[in-house]
Amino acid sequence: MSDRDAPLPTDAELSILRVLWREGPSTVREVLAHIDDAGYTTVLKQLQIMRDKGLVTRDESSRAHVYAAAVQAASTEKRLVDDLLDRAFGGSARRLVAHAIAGDSVSDEEIGAIRDLLDSVQSDDFDDGPDDP
Repeated sequence: MSDRDAPLPTDAELSILRVLWREGPSTVREVLAHIDDAGYTTVLKQLQIMRDKGLVTRDESSRAHVYAAAVQAASTEKRLVDDLLDRAFGGSARRLVAHAIAGDSVSDEEIGAIRDLLDSVQSDDFDDGPDDP
């Protein structure tokens, strides 16, 4: 199953995927060490559900099963942003960005980095125009 075919993860599944992306293949206990306010059986059941959905794989070669992310972080993040963009902002990237950078939560350093990113994207679009050889 490709990343595009896998279902979007729930918030709880995303928390587990973040652990697996950061720490690599892990046992239930290892995942649990990075998840707040969850019990062993809860994490185990969630990993079993995620395996059925194709979000993780399970290596059963040792006594303690080892789970690994079956989807990539970047493609999952892109799919989540695309979903949010469509559902909450009617496909308007401008509105999404305006809401994301509004308020006091974005530092001047982050605003500068966003400007640099926009300049980079804009110059890439210009370079990829029809007049280029």
